Amino acid sequence: MLTLLRALFTPAAPLRHYALLDGRGRCRAIHSARRAPSGHGWVEVVESRLSWLGQPLPAEARLIRHTAPAISRSALAA
Repeated sequence: MLTLLRALFTPAAPLRHYALLDGRGRCRAIHSARRAPSGHGWVEVVESRLSWLGQPLPAEARLIRHTAPAISRSALAA
């Protein structure tokens, strides 16, 4: 019962969007899920558009995740 209540009140992870690219960079499939699909050729995109199917993926479609720069240990020791 506690597990059910926890599941009801815990927000679900948002859906992320992926495109499957072939060797020529053409979009062969679109997928929306909470986790990245397994397999080679999947890239994360900003949204899912069916108009991309069979077409080269536009450069602005790819999602580039920015990560925080790593803090060196010497900076922490100072």
